[in-house]
Amino acid sequence: MSRRTGGTPVLQVYNLYMSIRSVTVLVPLIAGSLAAQQSFTLEQVTGAPFPDNLVASPTGGKVGWQLNARGARNLWVAAPPDYRGRQVTSYTEDDGQAIDQVQWTPDGQSLIYVRGGDFDMGRDIPNPRSYIAGAEQVIWMVSSEGGAARRLVEGHSPAVSPKGDRVAFIQKDQIWMAALEGGEKPTQAVHARGKAESLRWSPDGTKLAFVSSRGDHSFIGVFEPSSNALRYLDPGVDRDLEPVWSADSQKVAFIRAPASYVTFGRQRTGEPWSIRIADVKTGRGQLVWKAEQGRGSVFHGIVARDQLMWAGKRLVFPWERSGWVHLYSLEVTGASTLGTPLDLTPGEFEVEHVTLTPTGRELVYSSNQADIDRRHLWKIAADHLGATPITSGEGIEWSPVVTSDGKAIAFLRSGAQQPARPAITVESAAPKDLAPDAIPADFPADKLVMPQAVMISAADGMQIHGQLFVPVTMRAGERRPAVVFFHGGSRRQMLLGWHYMYYYNNAYAMNQYLASRGFIVLSVNYRSGIGYGLDFREALNYGARGASEFNDVVGAGLYLRGRPDVNPARIGLWGGSYGGYLTALGLARASDLFAAGVDFHGVHDWNEVIGNFTPSYDPQKQQDDARIAFESSPMAAVKQWRSPVLLIHGDDDRNVPFTETVMLVEALRKQNVQFEELIFPDEVHDFLMHAHWLAAYHASEDFLKRHLMK
Repeated sequence: MSRRTGGTPVLQVYNLYMSIRSVTVLVPLIAGSLAAQQSFTLEQVTGAPFPDNLVASPTGGKVGWQLNARGARNLWVAAPPDYRGRQVTSYTEDDGQAIDQVQWTPDGQSLIYVRGGDFDMGRDIPNPRSYIAGAEQVIWMVSSEGGAARRLVEGHSPAVSPKGDRVAFIQKDQIWMAALEGGEKPTQAVHARGKAESLRWSPDGTKLAFVSSRGDHSFIGVFEPSSNALRYLDPGVDRDLEPVWSADSQKVAFIRAPASYVTFGRQRTGEPWSIRIADVKTGRGQLVWKAEQGRGSVFHGIVARDQLMWAGKRLVFPWERSGWVHLYSLEVTGASTLGTPLDLTPGEFEVEHVTLTPTGRELVYSSNQADIDRRHLWKIAADHLGATPITSGEGIEWSPVVTSDGKAIAFLRSGAQQPARPAITVESAAPKDLAPDAIPADFPADKLVMPQAVMISAADGMQIHGQLFVPVTMRAGERRPAVVFFHGGSRRQMLLGWHYMYYYNNAYAMNQYLASRGFIVLSVNYRSGIGYGLDFREALNYGARGASEFNDVVGAGLYLRGRPDVNPARIGLWGGSYGGYLTALGLARASDLFAAGVDFHGVHDWNEVIGNFTPSYDPQKQQDDARIAFESSPMAAVKQWRSPVLLIHGDDDRNVPFTETVMLVEALRKQNVQFEELIFPDEVHDFLMHAHWLAAYHASEDFLKRHLMK
């Protein structure tokens, strides 16, 4: 890897922040007796590497994954029989260059991955380290035995041919091809309108299916390299998504989601989505299944490579007909007769991470069955009911993959005190960690508190789940300051342990750290989040349609105010993104209840954000929607805002525009509301640099101490 120069000294950014705070308030820090309660540092509790991108090789029984160790991201591999993990790449810097889209070559000898780029919003390549030469997005290849990684080509979304001779990829929204062994200049394979996505090779390696996204509609295309032929399958006016090949490479199944212009908000029902199968030779398609009216008529996916999975003569797919995300299995008879799908996972729980076994006859998945605030793994046949538990207990398990020989299941796991890490169970033996030595020796597992599951009553009476972190140093009769945490998304759920997403893994570490510093912390799973069914997720009047989550904000504050161990005058808020929105909303509407807050890149005026996710939205043409959206925003109540706030934002944020914070600062200045700011030039929404997370969390703790522990 070449070493570029000219970067900002980000490791000193916190010191810089402390010297240039926009509002200087010199308040003595907490007394020495409270300071002595700190049993570990923020650097220690955020120091465990975070695992992601767990993949099983197509042969040889190997597994690979990525570890992000304090910003240095690397690939690891473990092989039978001992499955002892070893690092195979050698990146050492916290340079803000993400690794994603990891996959094995067909022979199981190498890993393909993409380094650099915006994997969230798919926009210009971020450069949070502020390198003067800029940043790039490159597809790399590394041997599973280690050694120097080989640069293949600039681009993303690689799809290696089953023949192992070439890789298809996307560059500037178009499909390109490159030889895996090099020696040939990459060529653009398809020149077409629209934005190419979801590249999928046929099993025989002769054809490539993809999605051609064209704004208000999309097609399924099939490209045949041998003849340079391009065909669109069964085109229509709707959004055709998620192509998946039949085993004989003759047919493609896909999802058809009806075109709609729904403004950001609740979607419990809509025009039903459907599954179609098209013949590749003729391009003709037929409807094989259509969702019913009512619940489940709007598609909601799972965390999987494919939303449709061929299991022999059956198709497996997610559906919310029961009001919960379940797996359904449909026998494909070949005729135009519509089949009746079988609910493989009945019950009041959500299925989330799903994979097929190598035989294609069974599925392994995670769910919160019988443990609503955790995730465990299950295995089930594709053609009948009867799931078998793989894991249970007080841990959290996710992202399962089955080894090519079918003898082992690898997965990621965590607990309330144990950080996220890769593990494996071989032939039903007890799970073991794949890289136990990767966790630093000073990680403070035994000093972390066990969060308590609690239920709170929202202001309108709805029951809301939460996790309560109580300092171990609490004394009888003592009243402590408290902080309410709101996750982002809003399609997220905080758990009773370390989270399976990097952003919320960091947030969990921060909540533990705040508890170690003497705060009582309440993490709230407010309405419009996942894990509790369709009606909870698609809450009435949520977000830009009425801000009904504010009832949960008030309910959380009143819950803490009513606890005998909380100082009712010292309750604060913190959260990021959607959680930043709720933090700002709480401070704007209820400064009497909340004494201070930390707002990470929050939404302050919905009308400025909706277009980022719904390009067709035009406030001038949809004035009723725009009025409701503004009334649901913190800016609508900013004149009532009195409590101090710390605003944290990266100015290259592609999810929540930086102007959201600029606009709020202007309004707060006019009212002489005390605010502080921490701005990261060139940083995106989900901070790519570990140093930025540390600087932001140090600043947050300092701010909350000064305002809640006077």
